[in-house]
Amino acid sequence: MAQMRRRGLITDINVTPLVDIMLVLLIIFMLTAHLIAKQAIEVQLPKAAQSAAVEATTLAVTLTREGRMFLNGVEASPAGLRAAVQAAVTKDKKAQVIIAGDKNVSHGRVVWVLDLVKGLGVGAFAIQIDPAALTPPDGETR
Repeated sequence: MAQMRRRGLITDINVTPLVDIMLVLLIIFMLTAHLIAKQAIEVQLPKAAQSAAVEATTLAVTLTREGRMFLNGVEASPAGLRAAVQAAVTKDKKAQVIIAGDKNVSHGRVVWVLDLVKGLGVGAFAIQIDPAALTPPDGETR
């Protein structure tokens, strides 16, 4: 009788391997999502109500509150920024620059970048802002 039981149909499904695989996949997705999020440069953009979308190939300059400068997501020195802007203007006379500065970056640092790119021949530039929750100066309304 013991032999007949072994040869009979298996009526139970073992879900333990399925659960193991799903847990491994969940861990992999959690780790990769964390790594992807860490690669972003974190800045708090100032707020503005009026903004326009730029639809051209651009150089993206990011200024962080720690004083670091990034060009298209890669940390750059002032000399590296100058060389990249010159190369872009040589390649395309309509080169554009978008500057994203943390709201705690000094005004002078942003003006320095604007002056640099304008002096190298960039005619179109923009300051990236967060259009939500504009905070007007004291006593003023929109």
